[in-house]
Amino acid sequence: SLIFGGVPIVFLLFSSGGFISSFLTIFWIISGIAAIYLLYVWNAGGRKLFGGEDKRDLAAFAVAIISGINLGIAGITGINIGMKVTPSVILTLVMVVTGALYLWSAWHLHKRYKASGEKLF
Repeated sequence: SLIFGGVPIVFLLFSSGGFISSFLTIFWIISGIAAIYLLYVWNAGGRKLFGGEDKRDLAAFAVAIISGINLGIAGITGINIGMKVTPSVILTLVMVVTGALYLWSAWHLHKRYKASGEKLF
């Protein structure tokens, strides 16, 4: 999505934007709620991921939490803060780098989740 200028891929695949947009908004709000819940559980559980305090785990987790909260805010307000704070001149480069960071975070968290016996906290 970020590589395509921030346009959600479902809009590129399906033409019924209103119907898709409604579901996308709901999913963004759910993403925000899930991120806040994960942040709460992480904090209540001693701020450890996968039984330790590896900086890469924390960095990947932070990317997921920040992204989720941003999407939740976007679902509620219609404003994607991440897209608003970046100057338009460098927005494309930032989107590509951010997309790569999201992919790395997802890969890293999945790998660590499987290695820990499917226990996050």
